[in-house]
Amino acid sequence: MTGTTTLTFEALTELIGEIFLKAGFSPLAAASLAATIAAGERDACKSHGVYRVEGCLRTVKAGKVVPDAVPEVEDDGASGIIRVDAMNGFSGPAFEAGAPLVAARAKKLGIAALVINRCTHFSALWPEVETLTGMGVAALAMCPSYATVAPAGGTRPLLGTNPIAFGWPRPGTTPYVFDFATSVAARGEIELYRRAGKAMPEGWAVDAAGQPTTDPAEALAGAMLPFGGHKGSAISTMIELLAGAMIGDLTSTEALDWLGTTTLAPHHGELILAFCPERFAAGRADPFAKAEALFEAVAGQGARLPSQRRFTARAKAAAEGITLTAEEMALMERLRDKGLDAVQTL
Repeated sequence: MTGTTTLTFEALTELIGEIFLKAGFSPLAAASLAATIAAGERDACKSHGVYRVEGCLRTVKAGKVVPDAVPEVEDDGASGIIRVDAMNGFSGPAFEAGAPLVAARAKKLGIAALVINRCTHFSALWPEVETLTGMGVAALAMCPSYATVAPAGGTRPLLGTNPIAFGWPRPGTTPYVFDFATSVAARGEIELYRRAGKAMPEGWAVDAAGQPTTDPAEALAGAMLPFGGHKGSAISTMIELLAGAMIGDLTSTEALDWLGTTTLAPHHGELILAFCPERFAAGRADPFAKAEALFEAVAGQGARLPSQRRFTARAKAAAEGITLTAEEMALMERLRDKGLDAVQTL
């Protein structure tokens, strides 16, 4: 199959939204997920782009997520913790319900936390922290996944890919954002290698026998590895504690037990911390000016700030559109035409 199709961000978002509406998603959930997935394509993050649509539908068809769930907010109006129960739905609508509240509370108290429980989270975390930087606060987000990563020195899955993301607002320009899995690579990256029939880099995973492998199929059947050895393993364990045990939700092992498979989107909780730089600085200095001096020093050494390639891709997509392959467009059209009938639970 040859040929490509170029769409605007808005057109791609609309196409994905149609697919989700056809599958029984509420308009709120369809719009939220569509925007997140289209943003992955726009920002050249293919492992979080249209590839994710089929997995979301498969999770719905398996009965492991409620596509039209209405999140419930628990907020006493005063404390630093705001809870949103996703009601076994996707995390996007729950985050959107809580984000303005946690940003406002952080500006009032200096720091606030948004706890999302009982959600299915399939995407990167940069959409959350970027949203909050747009509201004028710094943000740190984290969540477990399902057990696919061996701890440093181990050979069997125990931890999740356990991403962590941070965002710092920069008035007048794109925010400072980093977002990475605590595994060597995101699981979606390995799946893309498998689909392409290519070998992965060494050091990413072990097979089911605990031996190093570059075969993505063997890696998916075995265990991924944490980045940085014991350092990544410790950070991943911290995320299990803070965004799993501490918020009264599932750890990655429990999430895998609940799903029974790694072919569906993971079900767990999410923790987002919001900080007000002005409140923390308390008039002693301009925190944003200090931050810009630091960023300029980084760039002055020829180093690149994280997410700059993503922002460059975003600007290019705004000017030239988002290009999908013929295979990707065929998949989107099939999912739009057939809905849940187009996917199989594995």
